[in-house]
Amino acid sequence: MRLSTRLSTPVLSAAVGLGLTAAVLGAVPASAAPAPVAPAAPFAGYNGSGEETKANKAFFDAVLKSVAEKRAANPKAAAVTVVYNASSAPSFSAEIARSTQIWNSSVSNVKLQSGSNADFTYREGNDSRGSYASTDGHGSGYIFLDYAQNEQYDSTRVTAHETGHVLGLPDHYTGPCSELMSGGGPGTSCTNANPNAAERARVDQLWVNGLAKALAKVNQDR
Repeated sequence: MRLSTRLSTPVLSAAVGLGLTAAVLGAVPASAAPAPVAPAAPFAGYNGSGEETKANKAFFDAVLKSVAEKRAANPKAAAVTVVYNASSAPSFSAEIARSTQIWNSSVSNVKLQSGSNADFTYREGNDSRGSYASTDGHGSGYIFLDYAQNEQYDSTRVTAHETGHVLGLPDHYTGPCSELMSGGGPGTSCTNANPNAAERARVDQLWVNGLAKALAKVNQDR
């Protein structure tokens, strides 16, 4: 994706005026010269922090608990399905659909599916933290997709990366572009939106062992 930079009319007029003054007076004083523009700071959501790691883990646990409760109520269900609702992120419907397709073709022990009674939701908007996965404090998880970050980074990669947290994967920003959970670590030129072999295997492992433990706890609490 591209991050466009626009020059507003007032700024353009000021620049033209400054140029004319320079032509008349012969030089522009150093104090009047435009200050250099600093490069945009990376989004906090793609830097990682202890708080973010805890939020990602809490998100996975919330989704796992939600799925386990449904499975316990319907033990004959043929597959483990994580249901999502993307109605609050209409601008990213194509990226969410593509991300779902990528993950469903990559792992076998869990599937993502759009529907009601969702285990997590997608949201969109502006946030200085960038895109992130978290819980709403009431036992449910959500993925927030930030507009500006999705202009700077490949949007399908961002969406697939954040969806990886739903399935239990942590961030690993020092990884290569071929590693989906390296997020923005490899830079904005990285457009890979597919998990590598290790990430795929880890998700399958989590949804066999993790769901079994969650189911056991749900049944025990009943």
